[in-house]
Amino acid sequence: MPDLLIELFSEEIPARMQKRAGEDLQKLVTNGLVDAGLTYASAAAFTTPRRLTLTVEGLLDQSPTTREERKGPKADAPEKAIEGFLRGAGLTRDQVETRETPKGNILFAVIEKPGRPAAEIIAEVLTHIIRTFPWPKSMRWGAGSLKWVRPLHSILCILTDEAGAQVVPGEVDGITFGDTTEGHRFMAPGRFSVTSFEDYGTKLKRAHVVLDASERAEAIWHDATNAAFASGLEVVEDKGLLSEVAGLVEWPVVLMGKIGDDFLDLPPEVLQTSMKEHQKFFSVKNPKTGRIERFITVANRETADNGATILAGNEKVLSARLADAKFFWENDLRTVRDVGLEGMAKPLADVTFHNKLGSQAERVARIEALARELAPVVGAKPDLAAEAARIVKADLASEMVYEFPELQGNMGKYYAQAAGHDDGLPEACEEHYSPLGPSDDVPTSPMSVAVALADKLDTLTGFWVIDEKPTGSKDPFALRRAALGTIRLVLENDLTLKISDTVFEHGKKFGASEAKDRIKAEASRLRREHADARDRDSEEMDEAVRAAGAAMFNVDEASLDLLAFFHDRLKVYLRDQGIRHDIIDACIAMEGNDDLTLLVKRAKALSGTLKTDDGENLIQGFKRANNILTQAEEADGVEYSYGADVKFAEEPQETALFEALDAAEAKIAPAMEAQDFASAMHAMATLRTPIDAFFEAVQINADNQTVRRNRLNLLSRIRTLCLSVADLTKLEG
Repeated sequence: MPDLLIELFSEEIPARMQKRAGEDLQKLVTNGLVDAGLTYASAAAFTTPRRLTLTVEGLLDQSPTTREERKGPKADAPEKAIEGFLRGAGLTRDQVETRETPKGNILFAVIEKPGRPAAEIIAEVLTHIIRTFPWPKSMRWGAGSLKWVRPLHSILCILTDEAGAQVVPGEVDGITFGDTTEGHRFMAPGRFSVTSFEDYGTKLKRAHVVLDASERAEAIWHDATNAAFASGLEVVEDKGLLSEVAGLVEWPVVLMGKIGDDFLDLPPEVLQTSMKEHQKFFSVKNPKTGRIERFITVANRETADNGATILAGNEKVLSARLADAKFFWENDLRTVRDVGLEGMAKPLADVTFHNKLGSQAERVARIEALARELAPVVGAKPDLAAEAARIVKADLASEMVYEFPELQGNMGKYYAQAAGHDDGLPEACEEHYSPLGPSDDVPTSPMSVAVALADKLDTLTGFWVIDEKPTGSKDPFALRRAALGTIRLVLENDLTLKISDTVFEHGKKFGASEAKDRIKAEASRLRREHADARDRDSEEMDEAVRAAGAAMFNVDEASLDLLAFFHDRLKVYLRDQGIRHDIIDACIAMEGNDDLTLLVKRAKALSGTLKTDDGENLIQGFKRANNILTQAEEADGVEYSYGADVKFAEEPQETALFEALDAAEAKIAPAMEAQDFASAMHAMATLRTPIDAFFEAVQINADNQTVRRNRLNLLSRIRTLCLSVADLTKLEG
């Protein structure tokens, strides 16, 4: 079985496109080969800045011969029907068979397709893929019609078996398939031929090209950390930057440079962000002080002076970049010292947050009011929480954040410290955006938690009020992330917070202005549509406008819908912790489901109970009792919900169940009152044995109607008691 090697050699491919391009090449080629009948043993794709490479091992040398039988119309069918059948099969009338069947004489076509050589199929598949490759952006060059991410120079395509290597015959836009490639642009220019993937990799390494992106990344990190360690420093880890830099070089050469003394006092986040965004440099910090003191750059070549010239140029360019950052920093500090953070935040009145939700300043005012309300819930001082809310967005008006938006929050902390704020306010500025993702740390300081919750709940409430919710995969305002962040803040800080009440009360702050704006818009529309609006009765017009505004806005409906959204996000969060969605549904159905902490405690207790034999079997007993009771109530037209009396018990197992229910009720009621769900679930699970014994020994539908009613009322006690803990009807299985 031959092996296939493909290389598409071009000008430099943007680093951000390389990984996806390699995956696309592998998927498209292998799918195309399999669709044509060529199976294979394994495949792997590799990328460098100048090449996409694919190796496919264990390929069939030709596609198998196929035989297809098609049933056609009757032999005496109209001529046009027969002609259509023959045309579709690609046969003539004398090439089809007539067979007797229970439905008469039927035409059958047997279509046999002979196998094709692998080289022929590969050329066909590869040519089509190159012409239709799904680059995010592509270009044309010269006089040709081919589009590629950058000008494509050569196509290597060979099949290798025991007899040797052969070039797959093919051509795309004047580029003929061959068996040659090039090494490093500067260190090993010139073409050379290869005979297999192993030969290809060996000769590329000799020509100063590391084919595997992961190998390049490992080499960069190894050399960078060693260089830093030799100077008593540490490289700041950045996996995204490492992956990007590995896509910029074919032969990585790590160099460590110095940062000018004038810039060492800049906040480390400023240095790190500026070097990363503008120069693709890694930051090197002093572990004793936390200061960024050096940088790591990765060159694409070795030089006679060991990179001295490259470093000198990089240091010069970096100084110019950092001079800009220092200018922004000093200007912002001057503003903070002159007018304070609240003064810095004044321009936010002219910055639109959303055209339906007002300016950033209006948003800050809402966050301030909500943070003051939430402060007692999280253990913060209301006045301090309100003060923190007024300044946490101030850095959005700074020159530094305008240049580097990703530094919002970080810069707020430094500006708050410069303004003399303490009592947790600088930390609140930095942490109020957290958590941003599932692995991000959750703030624990009461001040930070109050403002972070207020920020996220204001965002969610506002977009629900204006009915701009996530749809499908679209979530332009990151509302799912805000909801998950809220959930983590509440749960990981063990807060008791009524989500729906909070959202409803906060939503009314949007309601007044939102309804007013919509009423004004509706009035304008009505006047445009009715030229005689001035002659119409003004009261009728006003009523029509008010009705339109009322129909468009409903805070109560928005708060309920947002609570359902929180529940959906909670299911995702708890699923990762091993709690089934039906268990969460069983707890959501209970009263108090807007208290997320309470809801999760109930769900975890129920999940733990169901993992025991008693708990699992109890659910079956409950469902049996509920089914019998429901059917009896439907048949009799009455509700069996009270009146079970032990004096009508005829069997010892029946009496034992009464006693067990009395004992369980005595434990479950106070446990539920104390929100001790684990104890309540444990008490409920103890009913498993007496319920099982009851169903084995007792016939519910007794001939004596008094006994029958008593037993049905006893089942009702089981149902009521179990449902007081969770809605077990929601459980699957």
